[in-house]
Amino acid sequence: MSLMNQCISAQQIIISMKDSIKEKIKKEIRLWSKDQLEPPNPEFNNLPVCPYAKKAWADKKVGFVFKTKLYENNIIYKFLEKWDDSKDLIIVVDMNFVEDTKEFHDNLDDINEDISENDFGDQDLWVMGFHPYQEVNELIDDGNFEGETEEEYALIFIQRLSKLEKASEKLISQGYYETYFDTYEVEQMYVLRKEYYRRLQNAWIEESRAS
Repeated sequence: MSLMNQCISAQQIIISMKDSIKEKIKKEIRLWSKDQLEPPNPEFNNLPVCPYAKKAWADKKVGFVFKTKLYENNIIYKFLEKWDDSKDLIIVVDMNFVEDTKEFHDNLDDINEDISENDFGDQDLWVMGFHPYQEVNELIDDGNFEGETEEEYALIFIQRLSKLEKASEKLISQGYYETYFDTYEVEQMYVLRKEYYRRLQNAWIEESRAS
């Protein structure tokens, strides 16, 4: 085998290994959703942690994209600029994440502010993330889930803001957030999201008046 063919063969093996890892991660996330997010949870008034996750998976409304470079926001920007509603949720698997949890979440906060200011041409979007080094949320993760891979990665979720808020309005009346607000500092995020939704509604009103 020539040196060039050996190099090509080695590259193909590396690509195949990377693809195999990505498939394992996708499988792991799907199993985690089934095991931790979709069953009724007494801490959420016997509602699932993510009440709409099961249907989204069943309807093939969840998409994946992998981020492999540090500070590679362009992958996120691409979806924000060209969101087509073919998926309800895009999961960005961040394989090369910022290790500092505050910096990671501050970056997402900045993106949400940019969305609200219409920098991407669509204010009806929201991003949020999970970092592997942040405190484990025991209401969501009971510690019994066994994954498919030893790979570390962060997760960034991209969704419609209006869908999240309409779902949230239904859930809050069912006691979904009571324990969550008391135990973890999520109320600030909830209030901020509502503020961005208010801005979105105002933008819709202004657009309607102008037409």
